[in-house]
Amino acid sequence: MNTSRSTRIALIAAAVSSLTLAGCAVAPASNGYVYYEPVMVAPPPPRVEVITVAPYPGYVWIGGYWGWNGRAHHWVPGRWEAPRPGHYWEPHRWEPQGKGWRERPGQWAPRGKEWREPPRPRDPHGKDVREPPRPRDPHGKDVR
Repeated sequence: MNTSRSTRIALIAAAVSSLTLAGCAVAPASNGYVYYEPVMVAPPPPRVEVITVAPYPGYVWIGGYWGWNGRAHHWVPGRWEAPRPGHYWEPHRWEPQGKGWRERPGQWAPRGKEWREPPRPRDPHGKDVREPPRPRDPHGKDVR
């Protein structure tokens, strides 16, 4: 094998492998930062996103959400992700906590353990404590 031929073969192999790898890209699932302390500023309403065509059949759309960077809310755009066998996507959400909000990151969760709203808190008499108090007269009796 002469030198020019082996050089050509090596160049062709390098070109083919670089073209093959050019289509590969690694994108992070999230920015990797979740603010666990309560945030005193409510998140803005979700943005309307244009959902593009899935890159592959069966891919799952992960909707965008408002994240918190310690100073302000910032929009994290939605993305397509390969599904995980036996799992479903539990979306990112903000939950009220005291006078603020707590960020709950999205995650793949095992099927059969879908998130459900926790039971409403009740007082010792079984009344829903999130109900607004009933109006009362000056003597403490219910006004209807």
